[in-house]
Amino acid sequence: MERTPSGRTPMSLAQKLLARAAGREAVRVGEIVTCRVDLAMFHDSSGPRRLKPMLEQLGATIWNKDKVVLVMDHYVPERNEDSRRIVRIAREWAREQQLPHVYDSVGICHVVVPEHGHIRPGLFCVGGDSHSPTGGAFGAYMFGIGSTEMLGVVTTGEIWVQVPRTILMRWDGRLARGVTAKDMMLAMIGRFGMNGGAYQAVEFAGEAVRALPMQERMTLANMSAELGAQVGLVAPDEVTREWLQAHGAPGVDTQPWHSDPGSAAEEHVFDAAALAPQVAAPFSPANAGDATRFADTAIQAAYIGACTGAKLEDLRFAAEVLRGRRVAPGVRLLVAPASHADRDTAAAEGTLQVLQDAGAQLLPSACGICAGYGDSLAADETVISSSARNFKGRMGPPSTRVYLASPYTVAASAVAGRITDPREVMP
Repeated sequence: MERTPSGRTPMSLAQKLLARAAGREAVRVGEIVTCRVDLAMFHDSSGPRRLKPMLEQLGATIWNKDKVVLVMDHYVPERNEDSRRIVRIAREWAREQQLPHVYDSVGICHVVVPEHGHIRPGLFCVGGDSHSPTGGAFGAYMFGIGSTEMLGVVTTGEIWVQVPRTILMRWDGRLARGVTAKDMMLAMIGRFGMNGGAYQAVEFAGEAVRALPMQERMTLANMSAELGAQVGLVAPDEVTREWLQAHGAPGVDTQPWHSDPGSAAEEHVFDAAALAPQVAAPFSPANAGDATRFADTAIQAAYIGACTGAKLEDLRFAAEVLRGRRVAPGVRLLVAPASHADRDTAAAEGTLQVLQDAGAQLLPSACGICAGYGDSLAADETVISSSARNFKGRMGPPSTRVYLASPYTVAASAVAGRITDPREVMP
Protein backbone atom coordinates (compact mmCIF):
# COMPACT_ATOMS: atom_id res chain seq x y z
CA MET A 1 0.00 0.00 0.00
CA GLU A 2 1.33 3.44 -0.90
CA ARG A 3 2.25 5.86 1.86
CA THR A 4 1.16 9.44 2.49
CA PRO A 5 3.75 12.27 2.14
CA SER A 6 4.30 12.00 5.90
CA GLY A 7 5.22 8.33 5.50
CA ARG A 8 2.20 6.81 7.23
CA THR A 9 -0.31 4.35 5.80
CA PRO A 10 -3.27 6.15 4.15
CA MET A 11 -6.39 6.37 6.28
CA SER A 12 -9.97 6.84 5.19
CA LEU A 13 -12.23 9.49 6.67
CA ALA A 14 -13.92 6.75 8.70
CA GLN A 15 -10.56 5.64 10.14
CA LYS A 16 -9.57 9.21 11.02
CA LEU A 17 -12.86 9.79 12.83
CA LEU A 18 -12.52 6.56 14.79
CA ALA A 19 -8.88 7.27 15.61
CA ARG A 20 -9.86 10.62 17.12
CA ALA A 21 -12.69 9.03 19.13
CA ALA A 22 -10.34 6.31 20.38
CA GLY A 23 -7.59 8.78 21.30
CA ARG A 24 -5.23 7.16 18.81
CA GLU A 25 -2.91 8.41 16.06
CA ALA A 26 -4.20 5.73 13.70
CA VAL A 27 -6.47 2.70 13.53
CA ARG A 28 -6.39 -0.30 11.20
CA VAL A 29 -9.31 -1.83 9.32
CA GLY A 30 -10.66 -4.79 11.27
CA GLU A 31 -9.35 -3.89 14.71
CA ILE A 32 -11.73 -3.24 17.58
CA VAL A 33 -11.40 0.11 19.34
CA THR A 34 -13.21 1.73 22.25
CA CYS A 35 -14.51 5.17 21.31
CA ARG A 36 -15.57 8.15 23.42
CA VAL A 37 -19.05 9.34 22.46
CA ASP A 38 -19.56 13.04 21.66
CA LEU A 39 -23.34 12.80 21.19
CA ALA A 40 -26.02 10.24 22.02
CA MET A 41 -29.39 10.84 20.39
CA PHE A 42 -32.61 8.93 20.96
CA HIS A 43 -36.32 9.53 20.46
CA ASP A 44 -39.59 8.80 22.23
CA SER A 45 -39.79 5.32 20.74
CA SER A 46 -36.21 4.16 21.29
CA GLY A 47 -35.26 6.09 24.42
CA PRO A 48 -36.83 6.72 27.84
CA ARG A 49 -39.46 3.98 27.86
CA ARG A 50 -36.63 1.46 27.49
CA LEU A 51 -33.69 3.25 29.15
CA LYS A 52 -35.50 4.50 32.26
CA PRO A 53 -36.30 1.07 33.80
CA MET A 54 -32.84 -0.31 32.94
CA LEU A 55 -31.07 2.67 34.50
CA GLU A 56 -33.24 2.40 37.62
CA GLN A 57 -32.57 -1.32 37.93
CA LEU A 58 -28.82 -0.69 37.76
CA GLY A 59 -28.92 2.40 39.93
CA ALA A 60 -26.95 4.11 37.18
CA THR A 61 -26.83 7.72 36.01
CA ILE A 62 -26.21 9.47 32.71
CA TRP A 63 -22.50 10.07 32.15
CA ASN A 64 -22.90 13.56 30.61
CA LYS A 65 -26.34 15.08 30.15
CA ASP A 66 -25.01 17.81 27.88
CA LYS A 67 -24.09 15.12 25.35
CA VAL A 68 -27.57 13.60 25.25
CA VAL A 69 -30.31 14.75 22.86
CA LEU A 70 -33.92 13.56 23.14
CA VAL A 71 -36.41 14.12 20.31
CA MET A 72 -40.15 13.41 20.44
CA ASP A 73 -41.01 12.53 16.84
CA HIS A 74 -42.37 8.98 16.48
CA TYR A 75 -45.53 8.96 18.61
CA VAL A 76 -46.50 12.62 18.28
CA PRO A 77 -49.02 14.02 17.99
CA GLU A 78 -50.48 11.45 20.36
CA ARG A 79 -53.41 9.58 18.82
CA ASN A 80 -54.29 6.93 21.40
CA GLU A 81 -53.63 5.81 24.96
CA ASP A 82 -50.51 3.83 24.01
CA SER A 83 -48.89 6.81 22.30
CA ARG A 84 -49.88 9.10 25.17
CA ARG A 85 -48.22 6.69 27.63
CA ILE A 86 -44.98 6.47 25.60
CA VAL A 87 -44.69 10.23 25.15
CA ARG A 88 -45.63 10.88 28.80
CA ILE A 89 -42.77 8.61 29.95
CA ALA A 90 -40.34 10.52 27.73
CA ARG A 91 -41.46 13.96 28.91
CA GLU A 92 -41.49 13.03 32.59
CA TRP A 93 -38.06 11.40 32.38
CA ALA A 94 -36.63 14.44 30.54
CA ARG A 95 -37.89 16.66 33.39
CA GLU A 96 -36.60 14.31 36.09
CA GLN A 97 -33.16 14.15 34.48
CA GLN A 98 -33.19 17.88 33.66
CA LEU A 99 -31.96 17.12 30.16
CA PRO A 100 -30.80 20.34 28.48
CA HIS A 101 -31.41 19.25 24.87
CA VAL A 102 -35.02 18.13 24.35
CA TYR A 103 -36.96 18.75 21.13
CA ASP A 104 -40.63 17.95 21.55
CA SER A 105 -42.91 17.69 18.51
CA VAL A 106 -40.88 20.01 16.28
CA GLY A 107 -39.85 17.50 13.63
CA ILE A 108 -37.94 14.33 12.82
CA CYS A 109 -34.79 13.65 14.86
CA HIS A 110 -32.47 13.24 11.86
CA VAL A 111 -33.39 16.73 10.69
CA VAL A 112 -33.96 18.51 14.01
CA VAL A 113 -30.65 17.48 15.62
CA PRO A 114 -28.38 18.91 12.89
CA GLU A 115 -30.68 21.95 12.55
CA HIS A 116 -29.65 22.89 16.08
CA GLY A 117 -25.93 22.57 15.42
CA HIS A 118 -25.40 19.36 17.40
CA ILE A 119 -23.53 17.49 14.65
CA ARG A 120 -20.21 18.80 13.39
CA PRO A 121 -17.20 17.46 11.49
CA GLY A 122 -14.95 15.21 13.54
CA LEU A 123 -17.54 14.09 16.11
CA PHE A 124 -18.32 10.50 17.06
CA CYS A 125 -22.08 10.07 17.58
CA VAL A 126 -24.62 7.31 18.13
CA GLY A 127 -28.38 7.33 17.67
CA GLY A 128 -31.23 5.13 18.76
CA ASP A 129 -32.58 4.84 15.23
CA SER A 130 -31.45 2.98 12.11
CA HIS A 131 -31.25 6.18 10.04
CA SER A 132 -28.77 7.80 12.42
CA PRO A 133 -26.05 7.67 9.71
CA THR A 134 -27.59 10.97 8.53
CA GLY A 135 -24.94 12.65 10.70
CA GLY A 136 -22.26 11.43 8.31
CA ALA A 137 -23.32 14.14 5.86
CA PHE A 138 -21.45 16.56 8.14
CA GLY A 139 -18.24 14.55 8.31
CA ALA A 140 -19.18 13.00 11.66
CA TYR A 141 -19.09 9.28 12.45
CA MET A 142 -22.70 8.48 13.38
CA PHE A 143 -24.57 5.19 13.40
CA GLY A 144 -27.61 3.52 14.91
CA ILE A 145 -27.56 1.28 17.98
CA GLY A 146 -30.12 -0.65 20.00
CA SER A 147 -31.41 0.09 23.49
CA THR A 148 -28.99 -2.23 25.29
CA GLU A 149 -26.02 -0.63 23.55
CA MET A 150 -27.47 2.80 24.30
CA LEU A 151 -27.66 1.86 27.98
CA GLY A 152 -23.94 1.24 27.91
CA VAL A 153 -23.31 4.53 26.15
CA VAL A 154 -25.39 6.71 28.50
CA THR A 155 -23.77 5.18 31.58
CA THR A 156 -20.14 5.08 30.40
CA GLY A 157 -19.90 7.51 27.47
CA GLU A 158 -18.11 4.83 25.46
CA ILE A 159 -18.79 2.08 22.91
CA TRP A 160 -16.58 -0.31 20.98
CA VAL A 161 -16.46 -0.37 17.19
CA GLN A 162 -14.75 -2.62 14.69
CA VAL A 163 -12.99 -0.36 12.20
CA PRO A 164 -14.78 -0.82 8.85
CA ARG A 165 -13.51 -0.94 5.30
CA THR A 166 -14.44 2.08 3.19
CA ILE A 167 -16.41 1.74 -0.03
CA LEU A 168 -16.04 4.91 -2.11
CA MET A 169 -19.01 5.86 -4.28
CA ARG A 170 -17.69 8.50 -6.70
CA TRP A 171 -20.21 10.44 -8.75
CA ASP A 172 -18.61 12.30 -11.65
CA GLY A 173 -20.37 15.06 -13.59
CA ARG A 174 -23.54 16.87 -12.53
CA LEU A 175 -27.10 15.71 -11.99
CA ALA A 176 -29.66 16.77 -14.57
CA ARG A 177 -32.59 18.96 -13.53
CA GLY A 178 -35.27 16.85 -11.87
CA VAL A 179 -32.74 14.31 -10.58
CA THR A 180 -31.77 14.28 -6.90
CA ALA A 181 -29.77 12.57 -4.17
CA LYS A 182 -32.75 10.25 -3.64
CA ASP A 183 -32.35 9.04 -7.23
CA MET A 184 -28.62 8.51 -6.64
CA MET A 185 -29.38 6.38 -3.59
CA LEU A 186 -32.08 4.29 -5.24
CA ALA A 187 -29.71 3.63 -8.16
CA MET A 188 -26.95 2.47 -5.79
CA ILE A 189 -29.31 0.32 -3.72
CA GLY A 190 -30.74 -1.16 -6.92
CA ARG A 191 -27.22 -2.04 -8.10
CA PHE A 192 -25.65 -3.31 -4.86
CA GLY A 193 -28.70 -4.49 -2.90
CA MET A 194 -29.63 -3.84 0.71
CA ASN A 195 -26.55 -5.70 1.96
CA GLY A 196 -24.10 -4.14 -0.48
CA GLY A 197 -22.30 -2.14 2.19
CA ALA A 198 -22.81 -4.53 5.09
CA TYR A 199 -21.18 -3.05 8.21
CA GLN A 200 -18.85 -0.99 6.02
CA ALA A 201 -18.30 2.75 5.77
CA VAL A 202 -19.71 4.13 2.54
CA GLU A 203 -18.22 7.46 1.47
CA PHE A 204 -19.89 9.58 -1.19
CA ALA A 205 -17.58 11.74 -3.28
CA GLY A 206 -17.07 13.32 -6.67
CA GLU A 207 -18.21 16.46 -8.45
CA ALA A 208 -21.92 15.64 -8.21
CA VAL A 209 -21.73 15.12 -4.44
CA ARG A 210 -19.73 18.33 -3.88
CA ALA A 211 -22.41 20.22 -5.84
CA LEU A 212 -25.23 18.99 -3.57
CA PRO A 213 -26.70 21.31 -0.93
CA MET A 214 -26.45 20.14 2.67
CA GLN A 215 -29.91 18.63 2.94
CA GLU A 216 -29.33 16.53 -0.19
CA ARG A 217 -26.12 15.22 1.35
CA MET A 218 -28.18 14.29 4.40
CA THR A 219 -30.36 12.12 2.16
CA LEU A 220 -27.28 10.27 0.88
CA ALA A 221 -25.92 9.62 4.36
CA ASN A 222 -29.35 8.70 5.73
CA MET A 223 -30.06 6.04 3.12
CA SER A 224 -26.65 4.42 3.47
CA ALA A 225 -28.63 2.38 6.02
CA GLU A 226 -30.55 0.90 3.07
CA LEU A 227 -27.20 -0.27 1.67
CA GLY A 228 -26.54 -2.04 4.96
CA ALA A 229 -23.66 0.29 5.82
CA GLN A 230 -22.75 1.25 9.36
CA VAL A 231 -22.01 4.83 8.32
CA GLY A 232 -22.46 6.98 5.23
CA LEU A 233 -19.97 9.82 4.96
CA VAL A 234 -19.44 13.01 2.99
CA ALA A 235 -16.19 14.90 3.53
CA PRO A 236 -17.02 18.36 4.93
CA ASP A 237 -16.26 21.47 2.89
CA GLU A 238 -17.41 25.07 2.43
CA VAL A 239 -21.02 23.92 1.94
CA THR A 240 -20.81 22.23 5.36
CA ARG A 241 -19.25 25.27 7.01
CA GLU A 242 -21.84 27.68 5.62
CA TRP A 243 -24.75 25.46 6.68
CA LEU A 244 -23.39 25.04 10.21
CA GLN A 245 -22.68 28.77 10.45
CA ALA A 246 -26.40 29.34 9.81
CA HIS A 247 -27.44 26.68 12.33
CA GLY A 248 -25.60 27.60 15.49
CA ALA A 249 -22.19 26.01 14.93
CA PRO A 250 -19.86 28.64 13.46
CA GLY A 251 -16.13 28.31 12.87
CA VAL A 252 -15.88 24.53 12.46
CA ASP A 253 -12.62 23.05 11.20
CA THR A 254 -13.17 20.82 8.17
CA GLN A 255 -9.55 20.54 6.99
CA PRO A 256 -8.53 17.27 8.74
CA TRP A 257 -11.66 15.36 7.80
CA HIS A 258 -11.05 13.79 4.42
CA SER A 259 -9.87 10.43 3.11
CA ASP A 260 -6.28 9.98 2.03
CA PRO A 261 -5.85 8.87 -1.60
CA GLY A 262 -5.70 5.10 -1.83
CA SER A 263 -7.42 4.46 1.51
CA ALA A 264 -10.67 2.99 0.14
CA ALA A 265 -11.02 -0.78 -0.06
CA GLU A 266 -13.38 -0.46 -3.05
CA GLU A 267 -14.25 2.34 -5.44
CA HIS A 268 -17.26 2.56 -7.74
CA VAL A 269 -17.66 5.32 -10.32
CA PHE A 270 -20.99 6.67 -11.59
CA ASP A 271 -21.92 9.19 -14.27
CA ALA A 272 -24.31 11.64 -12.59
CA ALA A 273 -25.31 13.26 -15.89
CA ALA A 274 -26.58 9.92 -17.21
CA LEU A 275 -28.78 9.19 -14.18
CA ALA A 276 -32.54 9.20 -14.79
CA PRO A 277 -35.17 9.66 -12.07
CA GLN A 278 -35.51 6.38 -10.16
CA VAL A 279 -38.42 4.48 -8.64
CA ALA A 280 -38.29 1.46 -6.29
CA ALA A 281 -41.20 -0.96 -6.53
CA PRO A 282 -42.79 -2.82 -3.59
CA PHE A 283 -41.53 -4.22 -1.30
CA SER A 284 -37.87 -3.22 -1.22
CA PRO A 285 -35.75 -0.13 -1.96
CA ALA A 286 -33.57 -2.50 -4.00
CA ASN A 287 -36.37 -2.99 -6.56
CA ALA A 288 -35.19 0.18 -8.28
CA GLY A 289 -35.06 1.25 -11.89
CA ASP A 290 -35.71 4.20 -14.17
CA ALA A 291 -39.08 5.86 -13.53
CA THR A 292 -40.13 5.17 -17.13
CA ARG A 293 -40.02 1.46 -16.31
CA PHE A 294 -43.02 1.97 -14.03
CA ALA A 295 -44.89 4.42 -16.26
CA ASP A 296 -48.66 4.14 -16.29
CA THR A 297 -48.80 2.50 -12.85
CA ALA A 298 -51.91 4.16 -11.42
CA ILE A 299 -51.68 5.62 -7.91
CA GLN A 300 -54.28 6.57 -5.31
CA ALA A 301 -51.97 8.46 -2.92
CA ALA A 302 -48.72 10.43 -3.02
CA TYR A 303 -46.71 11.06 0.15
CA ILE A 304 -44.07 13.76 0.55
CA GLY A 305 -42.74 13.09 4.03
CA ALA A 306 -39.98 11.50 6.14
CA CYS A 307 -36.37 12.45 6.84
CA THR A 308 -35.40 11.54 3.27
CA GLY A 309 -38.17 13.34 1.47
CA ALA A 310 -39.70 16.38 3.20
CA LYS A 311 -36.85 18.69 4.13
CA LEU A 312 -36.93 22.24 2.80
CA GLU A 313 -35.05 21.29 -0.38
CA ASP A 314 -37.51 18.44 -0.96
CA LEU A 315 -40.53 20.72 -0.56
CA ARG A 316 -38.97 23.12 -3.05
CA PHE A 317 -38.43 20.28 -5.54
CA ALA A 318 -42.09 19.30 -5.30
CA ALA A 319 -43.20 22.91 -5.68
CA GLU A 320 -41.27 23.22 -8.96
CA VAL A 321 -43.53 20.55 -10.41
CA LEU A 322 -46.78 21.54 -8.70
CA ARG A 323 -46.73 25.30 -9.30
CA GLY A 324 -49.89 26.17 -11.24
CA ARG A 325 -51.09 22.56 -11.33
CA ARG A 326 -53.62 20.45 -9.48
CA VAL A 327 -53.42 16.91 -8.16
CA ALA A 328 -55.26 14.41 -10.38
CA PRO A 329 -58.84 13.50 -9.42
CA GLY A 330 -58.93 10.50 -7.09
CA VAL A 331 -55.37 11.06 -5.81
CA ARG A 332 -54.53 12.20 -2.27
CA LEU A 333 -51.35 14.26 -1.91
CA LEU A 334 -50.11 14.13 1.70
CA VAL A 335 -47.29 16.45 2.79
CA ALA A 336 -45.57 16.17 6.20
CA PRO A 337 -42.67 18.69 6.41
CA ALA A 338 -39.66 17.15 8.14
CA SER A 339 -39.37 19.91 10.75
CA HIS A 340 -41.14 23.02 11.96
CA ALA A 341 -38.15 25.09 10.87
CA ASP A 342 -38.38 23.78 7.31
CA ARG A 343 -42.17 24.09 7.34
CA ASP A 344 -41.99 27.71 8.51
CA THR A 345 -39.37 28.66 5.93
CA ALA A 346 -41.39 26.95 3.20
CA ALA A 347 -44.45 28.90 4.33
CA ALA A 348 -42.61 32.24 4.45
CA GLU A 349 -41.20 31.86 0.93
CA GLY A 350 -44.49 30.64 -0.59
CA THR A 351 -43.41 27.05 -1.24
CA LEU A 352 -45.99 25.61 1.13
CA GLN A 353 -48.76 27.63 -0.49
CA VAL A 354 -47.86 26.18 -3.90
CA LEU A 355 -48.28 22.67 -2.50
CA GLN A 356 -51.58 23.49 -0.83
CA ASP A 357 -52.91 25.27 -3.93
CA ALA A 358 -52.21 22.06 -5.82
CA GLY A 359 -54.41 20.17 -3.37
CA ALA A 360 -51.92 18.92 -0.79
CA GLN A 361 -53.15 17.94 2.67
CA LEU A 362 -50.69 19.17 5.30
CA LEU A 363 -49.76 16.67 8.05
CA PRO A 364 -47.77 17.16 11.30
CA SER A 365 -43.98 17.40 11.19
CA ALA A 366 -43.25 13.95 12.59
CA CYS A 367 -42.28 10.44 11.47
CA GLY A 368 -45.96 9.70 10.93
CA ILE A 369 -46.85 7.48 8.00
CA CYS A 370 -43.22 6.54 7.33
CA ALA A 371 -43.01 4.92 10.78
CA GLY A 372 -46.46 3.37 10.42
CA TYR A 373 -48.03 5.75 12.92
CA GLY A 374 -50.82 8.29 12.67
CA ASP A 375 -52.42 8.97 9.30
CA SER A 376 -52.34 5.53 7.73
CA LEU A 377 -52.43 4.58 4.09
CA ALA A 378 -55.39 2.47 3.02
CA ALA A 379 -55.57 -1.23 2.22
CA ASP A 380 -55.04 -2.09 -1.45
CA GLU A 381 -53.83 1.45 -2.24
CA THR A 382 -50.95 2.07 -4.60
CA VAL A 383 -48.82 4.87 -3.20
CA ILE A 384 -45.74 6.75 -4.36
CA SER A 385 -43.68 8.05 -1.47
CA SER A 386 -40.53 10.08 -0.82
CA SER A 387 -39.73 8.00 2.29
CA ALA A 388 -36.77 5.62 2.61
CA ARG A 389 -38.44 2.22 2.95
CA ASN A 390 -41.35 0.44 1.33
CA PHE A 391 -41.42 -2.86 3.22
CA LYS A 392 -44.70 -4.75 3.30
CA GLY A 393 -46.89 -3.54 6.17
CA ARG A 394 -44.59 -0.67 7.18
CA MET A 395 -46.69 2.26 6.00
CA GLY A 396 -50.12 0.67 5.97
CA PRO A 397 -51.81 -2.75 5.74
CA PRO A 398 -49.84 -5.54 4.02
CA SER A 399 -51.89 -5.00 0.86
CA THR A 400 -50.72 -1.36 0.54
CA ARG A 401 -48.23 -1.11 -2.31
CA VAL A 402 -45.61 1.62 -1.82
CA TYR A 403 -43.26 2.85 -4.54
CA LEU A 404 -40.30 5.01 -3.52
CA ALA A 405 -39.15 8.06 -5.47
CA SER A 406 -37.83 11.60 -5.17
CA PRO A 407 -40.14 14.52 -4.32
CA TYR A 408 -39.96 15.58 -7.98
CA THR A 409 -41.26 12.19 -9.10
CA VAL A 410 -43.86 11.98 -6.32
CA ALA A 411 -45.23 15.41 -7.26
CA ALA A 412 -45.28 14.63 -10.99
CA SER A 413 -47.06 11.34 -10.34
CA ALA A 414 -49.64 13.07 -8.14
CA VAL A 415 -50.48 15.44 -11.00
CA ALA A 416 -50.62 12.68 -13.61
CA GLY A 417 -52.42 10.12 -11.44
CA ARG A 418 -49.78 7.56 -12.41
CA ILE A 419 -46.06 7.07 -11.90
CA THR A 420 -44.37 9.64 -14.10
CA ASP A 421 -40.84 10.77 -14.94
CA PRO A 422 -40.90 14.37 -13.61
CA ARG A 423 -38.98 15.65 -16.63
CA GLU A 424 -42.08 14.95 -18.72
CA VAL A 425 -44.09 17.58 -16.84
CA MET A 426 -41.53 20.08 -15.52
CA PRO A 427 -41.79 23.56 -17.02
